[in-house]
Amino acid sequence: MLPTGAKETQLRESNSQKVHPQPMEEAMNQNPEAVETLISKIFTNISSLKSAYIQLQAAHTPYDPDKIHTADKLVISELKNLSELKHFYRENNPKPVCVSPQDSRLAAEIQEQQSLLKTYEVMVKKFQSEIQNKDSEIHQLQKQIEEASQKRAKLEKNLKLRGLSTKESEDENGFFPVDLTPDLFTSAMEAAAKAIHDFSKPLINMMKAAGWDLDAAANSIEPDVVYAKRAHKKYAFESYICQRMFSGFEQESFSVKSDNITVTKESFFHQFLALREMDPLDMLGQNPDSIFGKFCRSKYLMVVHPKMEASFFGNLDQRNYVMGGGHPRTPFYQAFLKLTKSIWLLHRLAYSFEPNVKIFQVKGGSEFSDVYMDSVVKNLIMDDNDEKPKVGLMVMPGFWIGGSVIQSKVYLSGMKVAE
Repeated sequence: MLPTGAKETQLRESNSQKVHPQPMEEAMNQNPEAVETLISKIFTNISSLKSAYIQLQAAHTPYDPDKIHTADKLVISELKNLSELKHFYRENNPKPVCVSPQDSRLAAEIQEQQSLLKTYEVMVKKFQSEIQNKDSEIHQLQKQIEEASQKRAKLEKNLKLRGLSTKESEDENGFFPVDLTPDLFTSAMEAAAKAIHDFSKPLINMMKAAGWDLDAAANSIEPDVVYAKRAHKKYAFESYICQRMFSGFEQESFSVKSDNITVTKESFFHQFLALREMDPLDMLGQNPDSIFGKFCRSKYLMVVHPKMEASFFGNLDQRNYVMGGGHPRTPFYQAFLKLTKSIWLLHRLAYSFEPNVKIFQVKGGSEFSDVYMDSVVKNLIMDDNDEKPKVGLMVMPGFWIGGSVIQSKVYLSGMKVAE
């Protein structure tokens, strides 16, 4: 039996001793292959994570939402794999009370990888935030484009009402949808010739209704013409209209005073395309004092003589209205505007070419030339003598376009017509 003091001393020594569980090194040595496999998987996973992160960075330059989404999913997948390895290790290797130096190094490496993992997680969140911001910017830009398109459509509508629309003048790539060719000018010239013919019909009918002597009127226009048929005297009135409507055609301004506006070839073509599909009265209603409005006003006063108008309507109210700057909505004036529009379009088109289309006119009494002239009457009987036919009336002028000639339309005097 020990003394009391000896007993207490022994008990203190016993309590001061520490009890250690099995060291980590010993536990790891029990299954070294599993540990090596785990570490190999960790390094492989870290390499894959780095590769995924590089792909995520590359997807931002240039910015590609699809590639960013794919790389983002790959980074998250690798992070999940790394997390699973961490949990696997903790479950199979409980934390020891006493850590050996080898264990300390492994723990430090794991802590380093965990820190790196947290860094990657922060960067992934940052990239996800940037993707959301980019998506928001794209949505905002799409909205702005839609608003701009609506404003453009509204502006084009307003411009079209003023005869200034360019929507039909150029396509989305900035090119004219209509080719500027001699054929286009030829068709415009034919339209102008038809417009002269069409306006001469109501003019002659109104002269008849007003009691005019049409034979005397035709002779006053060109007294020396010998007509093959009485009905051919209609060409005298077409010639009368033609001469006045084409007066000043050779001038860029078409004898209309403007505010010294510099006009380019492109702007002439723009004006041609803008007015081509419009009702001239609608255009004049928006801007009665435009250059086209001044042209219509001057040509009406030139073509429709005061005596002629007074005999048609019994007064000069329409003429006075036009002289005052207005454009009446009467059927007669609207018929005249169709004629004016066709001549104005032809002039705009002539000055769209480089070089300009040149006009030439034929005087009465000139010898007929089948190079520069074309007879409006086709079934003529030519004499056997050597004398060439003479021009009685010019019904439509001719034009030089590039190196080609568009023949003038003439009525030949003193010819016989085959029945």
